[in-house]
Amino acid sequence: MVGRKKQPGLVRGAFFYPPAQVVYDGKCEDSWSKHQWFTWPGNQFAPEQQQARFAERLREISAGLDLQLRLDEQAIYTDAAIRNFLGEIEQSRPDALLLINFWNTFSAKLQPILAAYKGPIIVYHPVGSNHQLPPEPLRTAPRVQYIHSIENWEALERALRAVHAKVRMAQSRLLRVSGQLKREADDTEPFFPLPIHGVPADDFNRVFDEIVLTDEEVALARSIRRRALSVADLEDKAFLDAVRAHVAVGKMLERHQADAITIECLFLKHRKPCLSFSLNNGNLIPCGCENHLDATLTLMLGASLFGRGGFQHNPDFDTERNQYYASHCTCTTRLHGPKEKEAPYRLRPFFHQLPKTLAFDVQWPPGEPATLCKYQSGKGVLDAWRGQVIGSPTCPPAGGCATRALVRIDGVADVCSVYSGPHPVLYCGDFTLHAKAFAQLYGLSIRTNA
Repeated sequence: MVGRKKQPGLVRGAFFYPPAQVVYDGKCEDSWSKHQWFTWPGNQFAPEQQQARFAERLREISAGLDLQLRLDEQAIYTDAAIRNFLGEIEQSRPDALLLINFWNTFSAKLQPILAAYKGPIIVYHPVGSNHQLPPEPLRTAPRVQYIHSIENWEALERALRAVHAKVRMAQSRLLRVSGQLKREADDTEPFFPLPIHGVPADDFNRVFDEIVLTDEEVALARSIRRRALSVADLEDKAFLDAVRAHVAVGKMLERHQADAITIECLFLKHRKPCLSFSLNNGNLIPCGCENHLDATLTLMLGASLFGRGGFQHNPDFDTERNQYYASHCTCTTRLHGPKEKEAPYRLRPFFHQLPKTLAFDVQWPPGEPATLCKYQSGKGVLDAWRGQVIGSPTCPPAGGCATRALVRIDGVADVCSVYSGPHPVLYCGDFTLHAKAFAQLYGLSIRTNA
């Protein structure tokens, strides 16, 4: 089994509106009570029915996430009930709050909760349950994802998935394999916070050298070769060594109970894990090249937040056409997720060093949306740029490495302005709003065109 056992995060939720009889009796705690007045959304909104509908959909949304969603059955409509709610969350210490406000004049009642609770808060406020401009204290509050929309399940899903991703990463473990280490060492990435365990590269080399492939593992090598559009300049030994590296990566993950791995891999010669990293990233087991922390953390975040494996790469720029160029050796073939059809691929050697080790040349689908993403550890910055895939240029004339993807970044006058340093991650699909929700809830600065 790869990875640590996870505990679901707790999201505490409540609905805010008065029962109709309270309004008829003139006892609603707002300025309209003496008129028995149903402020927006009005007396035909049927909030009890809306609550039941929302609760059911929220259960469906959270079913596939590492979250326990605990919603109060009774709506909150008094200051005393809000104080009780605050007392309860002080005891239960949830990972996030979900506040669903069905009553225009109750927006101010949420302020004590926002002031008291220092974690992420999702506020859902349906259009028509507010009068005039959305309340500025909710719309612009830090660590609050304010959703003001008409029955927007997608926005709620993005917000809950952001909480899921943060909870999951805090309980995960990253394994770093480095030639610079002589003994095992522990560290922590403070933002998530994420435990990091480092081991010497010699440990990986010994595991690789001891592996004798089983018939099933040899069959994997044959299957990878058989499904390729073409194979260029690779001997049988390259396929067997690539699968041995894949087995070695799995053994290292299992041995250290790690959820993700990054290896100082460039000079491992025949032991390079390019194939393994491609396969694992497609199956949402994040694997980062070159012992690069930011890239691996981004792959981990994308696996939980987007549900996709990404393409860690080095960037280049066609400045004449204002296009972005991504190239590297560990692109997943599962561009659309682990259960979806593989992208077509060719097989060719790693570009930079002998011996000729196997790498995927994945063909990116022209016309599909793409997201260029990078989390920058220690800086509190997240990049998320929306673009469109142009295609996979051939080599030659385009050089770089085994997989090459050309992307047009939307609405950017100078494509070089999206540069965030080496090893950003390219995802097939538009996940910029997911990234924005995560950044808003957890206080990251975001660079984006979304």
